[in-house]
Formats: sequence, C-alpha cells, structure tokens
Amino acid sequence: MILKPQVAAAPSAAATERSRPFWTGCDAGELRFQRCDGCGAAVFPPSGNCRSCLGGDLQWVASSGHAVLYSWTVVWRPVTKAFEAPYVPAIVDVDEGFQMLTNLVGLELEDIVAAMPLQVTFHRVDGALTLPYFMPRARA
Repeated sequence: MILKPQVAAAPSAAATERSRPFWTGCDAGELRFQRCDGCGAAVFPPSGNCRSCLGGDLQWVASSGHAVLYSWTVVWRPVTKAFEAPYVPAIVDVDEGFQMLTNLVGLELEDIVAAMPLQVTFHRVDGALTLPYFMPRARA
C-alpha cells in the first residue's frame, strides 16, 4: 500500500505574522525557512531570533526541498478521525541545515530506510491548508 497524504481537514493552528511566509510558500509550492544574516544559521520553525547567535536579522529563503530521513514511526491507531491510518510521521534533515517534522508519502512501508534521500511535495488538505510532505527523491 502506497502512503498517501491526508484528505480530511487536519487540526492546525492559525498562521501568525511570524509563520505566514512559511504557509504562503507552501501554497506556492516552495519550502521556506529563515536564514540568519549574522551567522548564516538556518532557523526553523519560524522564530524572532537566531537559535545560534540570538541575532534578530532573519531573512526568509527558499529551500531546495531536498532532505534525508532521520527518524520515523508508523501510526496505525490515529488519535483523531481526521487522520487515515497508516501514516508515517517523520523527522527529516533538510539539506539547508534544519530538521522538520512531516509525513512521508509516495512509497510502501517496507521501502522506508534511515537516511533515504527525500524531496518535498505539497498537498492541499480540505481545500484550505497546503502541507509539506516528503517522498523518495527521484534519481538523477
């Protein structure tokens, strides 16, 4: 069974002024994160200050959307009916230097392996929210 994105409304918080550029990027098919002008560190999730140097000069930039799988689990009994099992929450190491929590799609459960190369893909959920998922990266 190929893992697929959720289709029902997903529980989510409203976008804030700080997170709006991330969600706008998702709507445009672009994974965005903040980069510190002071030290060059990647900052994610969105913040008012750099976690490395505490500087406040952060710029939004686009990611390549490439990542490798760091960790994952398979959920067979979701805590809400909004999610259809099985699904695979995962932590990915994004190439630009940050980790993010996401879900895997576009592959079979038995094909999931640590450090597998991934690429972002976007899916609109319930016609309102566009979420970033990750799928196996196409071979060059």
